Amino acid sequence: MGHRFNLGRRAGLLLPLSSVRGPRGGLGSYADAGAVARWLRTSGSTMWQHLPLNEVSPGQDSPYAASSSCALEPVYVDLDGVEDLGGEVTADEQRRLDADRQGDRVEFEAVRAIKRSALRRGWERFREREMRGGSSRARAFAAFREEHRDWLPDWALYRALHDRRLKSWRDWDPPLRDREPQALARAREELRDEIDALSYVQWIADEQWRRGRAEANSLGVKILGDLPFMVAEDSADVWGLQHLFRFDATVGVPPDAYSADGQDWGLPVPRWEAMRESGDPWLHARAMRAAELYDAFRVDHVVGIYRTYARPLDKSPPYFIPAQEREQKAQGERILALLGERAEVLAEDLGTVPDFVRESLADIGIPGTKVLRWEVDDGVPRDVLRFPAISLAVTGTHDTESLLTWWEGLSDHDRREQLKQPFLDRLKGDPRHYTDPTRRALLELLYASGSDAILTPINDALGWRDRLNTPGTVGLHNWTWRLPWRLGELETAPQVVAAARLLTHLAERYGRLR
Repeated sequence: MGHRFNLGRRAGLLLPLSSVRGPRGGLGSYADAGAVARWLRTSGSTMWQHLPLNEVSPGQDSPYAASSSCALEPVYVDLDGVEDLGGEVTADEQRRLDADRQGDRVEFEAVRAIKRSALRRGWERFREREMRGGSSRARAFAAFREEHRDWLPDWALYRALHDRRLKSWRDWDPPLRDREPQALARAREELRDEIDALSYVQWIADEQWRRGRAEANSLGVKILGDLPFMVAEDSADVWGLQHLFRFDATVGVPPDAYSADGQDWGLPVPRWEAMRESGDPWLHARAMRAAELYDAFRVDHVVGIYRTYARPLDKSPPYFIPAQEREQKAQGERILALLGERAEVLAEDLGTVPDFVRESLADIGIPGTKVLRWEVDDGVPRDVLRFPAISLAVTGTHDTESLLTWWEGLSDHDRREQLKQPFLDRLKGDPRHYTDPTRRALLELLYASGSDAILTPINDALGWRDRLNTPGTVGLHNWTWRLPWRLGELETAPQVVAAARLLTHLAERYGRLR
């Protein structure tokens, strides 16, 4: 299989980088990884779960709306750490940064614009001071470009073209849309400086993240990344590998208890068989990049790798690719083996998932995900203490409401069923209220579970109502939530200190301290 999950019995927190306030109160950065890891250790946590760090499509806030499966999101670059800037920003940039720091929520578009303009100045200074003289930093930049030649040149050309045209590659002039060699060569020449500048920003982001991750690892904290199931149609990946995708249908999910018509995600449909026949270049590039960035990563919507649900644009009946269970099992296991060649892999197997998929994951040693609140079968809670060791138990995900909101919204019958579980059966008083003992009991249930790996979203650890995302909705309430404290304040803020002590106590009690 490759890298089976063997991180050992650990506890961790889901804390998106966007939810971190850096030392100066602004958006968290790649350079803050070491400081976050130091705080995580105070809570007994040795895993840090991220949302995808891929570059986000223009106009989007969602980390799952990626324009590339390999490029890093520049909004998390620490400007103070860019040698070619020396921490300099213009008066207007400083004013807008200060405005963002005052807000409860991240102003992604404003921060992106500031960092884009500042990093452009950084590139111009680097070009004049380093590139012309062939300095050691210029050689390091060239080495980075060579190391990532499988994806970086196409991505940078795509982004440079996209910035000029401001529309999907499907609407570009046919020679560029269809990647005619002469048209591509002309574009590379015309856009050489823009391509170099974009590549420079990726180099800066990559260097900062690698240093941050190395510092976190040195403190005993493992980085758990997130691999989106698919990229957008308007992405560098799909433009560069058009023959490996089909455009007469879109990816979605079939009807279930939550949606009578299923869901249409509007994503391109992979030609899995064509990928296999061509040596899986796209999957190999994704696997290599994920292993560079993370110690382990979660494969989002893993059932879609086994069987992709295609919804034809002509409204004819949807269908699975491949059609038969035997082929589906073989495909899923082949792709997961490839993704797990260089890093440990976990699976997001939530929602409507056929039994054979979970059986397959168990057979090949990939942990599935168990959300405690959903582990109820016909009204009878499962014995979470006997969860298989090779599994990931969580109180919730980036898409779920907080434990507090969920508990208060339970029907009396459902709450009675939940109260049959260990630790919850000891609660006193009116069970309808979400009290501190309720939170402690739910967290203890998680920590006591048989799963080797457990993760708690930061809002559940604190016992708050806030949530990261509300699926099916669009707006600034999604993905923009952040902690009210700066990084340096986390070790002294009374509510955070109390939560960290509780988590450390539970980690020690249930053998999760490392």
